[in-house]
Amino acid sequence: MAIIKEFREFILRGNVIDLGVGIVIGAAFTAVVTAFVKDIITPLLSIPGTTNFSDIYFQVGGARFLVGDFINALVSFLLIALVIFFFVVRPVNTLMRRFKPATPEPETTRECPYCVSKVPLKASRCAFCTSELAQAA
Repeated sequence: MAIIKEFREFILRGNVIDLGVGIVIGAAFTAVVTAFVKDIITPLLSIPGTTNFSDIYFQVGGARFLVGDFINALVSFLLIALVIFFFVVRPVNTLMRRFKPATPEPETTRECPYCVSKVPLKASRCAFCTSELAQAA
């Protein structure tokens, strides 16, 4: 029963469910962009001529190389990459820069081991208890 409980905890962990949802949404988004490129963009690109990208191929022996389908896939990939970059990567980078913790300022003082007062790093004697201090590293 311990294995079942552990598996249930793993599945119900938030990031596993988020990942599953992200994959499903990504697959649906890819299908929409692919259809958009194949049905709208490539016909627009072929307006000046009478060529349909899906019809572009060459044949060597019995092998048929579908160059037009490759062009459709390449345009789909570029559009998906642009959307991901502008709507995911750039906003996340902006948020990370905005909320990134500032670099800590270097210490300018240290504690006197005798009276626990703050003294400058370069001090050789404590200004409060006049004890001699070892040089700071």
